[in-house]
Amino acid sequence: MDLYIDTANLDEIRQASDMGVLDGVTTNPSLIAKEGVDYGKRLSEICELVPGPVSAEVIATESDKMISEGRERAKIAGNIVVKLPSTVDGLRACKALSDDGIKTNMTLCFQPLQALMVAKAGAFLVSPFIGRVDDISGDGTELIAQIRQIYDNYGLPTKILAASIRHPKHMVDCAMIGADVATVPFDVIKMFMKHPLTDVGLEKFLADYKKAFG
Repeated sequence: MDLYIDTANLDEIRQASDMGVLDGVTTNPSLIAKEGVDYGKRLSEICELVPGPVSAEVIATESDKMISEGRERAKIAGNIVVKLPSTVDGLRACKALSDDGIKTNMTLCFQPLQALMVAKAGAFLVSPFIGRVDDISGDGTELIAQIRQIYDNYGLPTKILAASIRHPKHMVDCAMIGADVATVPFDVIKMFMKHPLTDVGLEKFLADYKKAFG
């Protein structure tokens, strides 16, 4: 399972990379706006830090403009993946950009038929937002399971990128179901190595060593 970090903060990306577990980055206009930097410049900086896929979201909402903007974003670096919404216009743009050899990440996916349609249009990634589904009393991990079964039924190569990961249980569930990728905020990534028994065990080992050897 690949692990992406969901951020536009360069320090967080560096720290995650230093852990040796980072495979890519997802970002969006909201995350880059928080950083108060130029959109294109920050994407370029991220691509210099991370050799894996870097998702760059378009601002346009009409297919022709998405295609034009997506082609411009793809020129930033060879590892850019153009992020498009899971709408009818996004589907058209996905098909056009995929035919051009440009990888796409179809974001804001909330039901399995959206995932089926974008896969048929050639998407490289589909991003079901499991936390947001949970927020409206749905079952985000069940959405991942439905998409996994549909893709496996028909041998569809689009990768399932579990997004809106809120806590470690989301990550465990997605890994067990078979999501190909998860994109996770840095604070949640750090939780993955936390367990109270690990802390207690480490304290005991150190105390025993100090008692025996001073």
